[in-house]
Parts: sequence; structure tokens; C-alpha cells
Amino acid sequence: MIDLSTHHEYKCRVNLDLYSSPSCEGLATQAAGGRHLRVTSLTPKAQSMAVRLCEDDYDAWLKLADVEQLELATDTYQPIEIDRSTIAERIPEVIAFTQAAMQVPNYYLWGGTVAPNYDCSGLMQAAFGSQGIWLPRDSYQQEAFVEQISIEQMLPGDLIFFGTPAKTDHVALHLGDLQYIHSSGVQMGRNGIGIDILSDRTADPIGCGYYAKLRCCGRVRSSFRSVGSGLQTP
Repeated sequence: MIDLSTHHEYKCRVNLDLYSSPSCEGLATQAAGGRHLRVTSLTPKAQSMAVRLCEDDYDAWLKLADVEQLELATDTYQPIEIDRSTIAERIPEVIAFTQAAMQVPNYYLWGGTVAPNYDCSGLMQAAFGSQGIWLPRDSYQQEAFVEQISIEQMLPGDLIFFGTPAKTDHVALHLGDLQYIHSSGVQMGRNGIGIDILSDRTADPIGCGYYAKLRCCGRVRSSFRSVGSGLQTP
């Protein structure tokens, strides 16, 4: 087992599951191979350790059995400044990522951020991340991160948020002409990635169900910048 320290940064050798509690009973997110993380807490004889992903500052738990799939990072993660014009140029590839993901057999996976199975915000994060644009992990965090716009202002690549008046719980990617692509759970009538239309006049019950939960729309204007913690490299 590699020596672990809260003073160093590590890199995932392979895709790893991360959990929402120390008992590792509920999937919180996934870390694709190549992502960086920091150990935030080490507890002797525990079955897991607390970690924070560097690209989105997401806190979760890693099974100790998976520690061997980490390696010391030779360089700490450095977020890249990306302006809106550069993001706009990359939107076609972001959209293409989601459409390609839809063509592969998949199902909605709570916490899923790696192919083939995603949750709603995991698909958005993976699609933008494929183009070097990092979003926060969860849908409500993504809503707070983007620039709010009206439906009339929406362009392809903008995000659409759904939920309750209190909080967003779902996110989709606008394709144009009020069509959007998203990973949807069985409780809304589909299990996986599909395309719907943002309208209360559609005959499709899935689209109508989501329209009734519409909260707002937003535009990605930058890539998420981790707060960092001044960690050392080996």
C-alpha cells in the first residue's frame, strides 16, 4: 500500500467509485482515471478515507481497498482559465459527447460520472470536462455556478435546471430549438439518456413532467477553479 498523507496530492490510475459515507454504502460520485484527489482525513483501522477531488472540490469517501489504484501526483492540479469565447467554440464537441453517450446502452446511475451510466449532473460534468471545462459536481451547484439567462436567450450548450421552488434536483443540456438532452431516472418515465423538448404543449409525458419542474436556465462562462490548499508534490 502506498504511503498516504494529507500533505500530498494523488492521481487515480483507473476509474474509481467514491461514496457518500465512511461505510461506503451509497455512491456519491466517480473519479475517472487521471483525476487528482487529496486525502482530507486518515483514521486508523477505518475501512475508508475522506478525500476531495481537485477539479471540482467534491468531498467523498474512498474504500481503503482502492488505495492501491492511486499514485502520487508528480504535479499538483492547476485549473486553467477558459473564457466564454473559448467555451463557445467547444460547445459542439460538448454536445457531441452527450449524443455519443446516448447511443451506447446505458441507465441512470445516481453518482455516475463515467461511461456508460451517468446521473444528470454527472453527464453534464463529463461532457464539459471532456473539453477541459470543469463544472461543479451536483446540479444545484451547477445552477449556482452558471450565469442565469432567460429561456429566450438560450443557445445550444446552455444548461436547463429543474426541481422544486426550494432547490434544483435535475439538469439538462440545451441542444437548440428548446430540445434538451439529459440522463433521466425511472421515476420520470425513462431510465437513461434521452432527448426531450422544453414545452408544456408536448404530448410526451416525460417532457411535460420536466416542464412542470422547470426552475431556470444558465450559461457556462468559465471553468471551475478549485480553491486548492497549497499541497506539496513528491
